[in-house]
Amino acid sequence: MPKQLFRSVEEDNLRALAARFDHCVPSRWTAPIISTVLTLPAACVTLFFAGLSPMACDGCDQAQNARFTPSFETAFSAFLAGLALALVLLVTSWALPWRRRNAPRRVLFATLAPVCVICAYVMFVAMVDWP
Repeated sequence: MPKQLFRSVEEDNLRALAARFDHCVPSRWTAPIISTVLTLPAACVTLFFAGLSPMACDGCDQAQNARFTPSFETAFSAFLAGLALALVLLVTSWALPWRRRNAPRRVLFATLAPVCVICAYVMFVAMVDWP
């Protein structure tokens, strides 16, 4: 058998073997499930408290209300954008192909989703001009 033919057959066999083991990712569900369990309840709780925060200015006078309302509207829009980004990261962690080479990306996106919710809420609290 010529060496080049033997090398080609050997490379094809190695590629087939690598492709077969590429499908085997034992912990492929772990990161997205943990992220889902953390992200969705955190997003609901932070959205609840951000939605209740206009009540902080119920007893405000005209000047305080004039400062609070525009800052709240801007901050709430940014907060919703942060929650949307968290949802996109979560869906991406589930939607990546279930291959071994995508495992680090899946873990990264799954980790960033709850972190994004926390950062969005901190940003919201920081942006509002509280009375």
